Amino acid sequence: MEEASLESALIQLLPKILPSAVTSKIHAFRGKTDLLAKLPNRLKGYQAWLPPDWKIVILIDEDREDCLKLKQQLELIAISSGLITKSSCQKDKSFQVLNRIVVEELEAWFFGDVEAIRQAYPKVSTNLATQQPYRDSDAIKGGTWEALERVLRKAGYHPGGLEKYKAASEISQYMNPALNRSKSFQVFYRGLLESIDRQQV
Repeated sequence: MEEASLESALIQLLPKILPSAVTSKIHAFRGKTDLLAKLPNRLKGYQAWLPPDWKIVILIDEDREDCLKLKQQLELIAISSGLITKSSCQKDKSFQVLNRIVVEELEAWFFGDVEAIRQAYPKVSTNLATQQPYRDSDAIKGGTWEALERVLRKAGYHPGGLEKYKAASEISQYMNPALNRSKSFQVFYRGLLESIDRQQV
């Protein structure tokens, strides 16, 4: 996974998605460049010893890049390392790597659950979810973290600027994964559930 704020969110979210018998470990990188540079060798190392019932989930922000090209890049890195990705495996067969893109940034997932934002920050407008700029959380213009910063500062929070790690922790604890309106979050969510189902086949 790409960065510390995403790690902070996943620490809260994974226990809500995964059965209690499933354990997980999170590895954060120092941004997208660091992840893409280190991923080939990291995956080659995993390929040498990865148990058959383990899954690797790679999460990276789109950051206004071409989503399909970024996904293809991740797929190629994993396949070149000798691992089977969800996109490359045959139907009903087990995969080892799930590549997922956060469109366009982690904060889009937060806007997908406005109720969680409001529980963490009660002074945020009650009609935020119905306001035109925020109806489609994956299509927010001008950057989602900037949008979240504007919303929170307007409500009197994070006056010195958005503390991304702190906000991620505070919002994600209230998120309901099954009800999140972000399409990219739902793709990630369903991918995790499918990896568990196939593991149990």
